[in-house]
Amino acid sequence: MHLDDRDRRILSLLQADSRISNADLAEAVGMSTSALWRRVRQMEEAGVIERYGVVVNPTAVGLGFQAIVHVQLTRHDPDKIVEFIRAVENNTDVQDCYATTGQSDYHLRVMCRDLDAYNQFLESFLFRLPAVASAQTNVVLRTVKRTRSVHF
Repeated sequence: MHLDDRDRRILSLLQADSRISNADLAEAVGMSTSALWRRVRQMEEAGVIERYGVVVNPTAVGLGFQAIVHVQLTRHDPDKIVEFIRAVENNTDVQDCYATTGQSDYHLRVMCRDLDAYNQFLESFLFRLPAVASAQTNVVLRTVKRTRSVHF
C-alpha cells in the first residue's frame, strides 16, 4: 500500500493516542469522518495498522527488573530452533526476541518482578531449553528512551 502524507499524519496521530475519536482525527487531518474511516480501514486491511493498544508503565505493575539477554544456541538444528522460538513466544517474561547476526544468535528483552524472579526465569525456563548453550545478561539500569511508535 502506498502511503501519502495524509496517511502518515493519520498514523502518527493514532500512534500518539489510539483512543482519539474519528471526528477529532478527521478534523486534524482535514477529512470527513466517513473518508477517514475508509482510509483507516484500508490501512488495517493492508496490515499497515497491526493493532491498537496502550503503553503500560512496567514499574507501576510490579515489573521492576529488566534485562537484555544474549543467547547462544548449542547447534542450529531446525527442530531445536523451532522449539526455542515457540517457547520464547509463549513465555510472558520475554517482551521481545530478535534473531541477529554476530556473537549471539538471539537477543531477548526480559521483564520480571525482581532479580529473584529473573533467576527463576533462567533456571526454570531458559537453561532448560535444549538449544540454549549459554546466555549473557545485561541488566537495564534505567530506560533512556522507550519508543513504541514507528517514525517515517
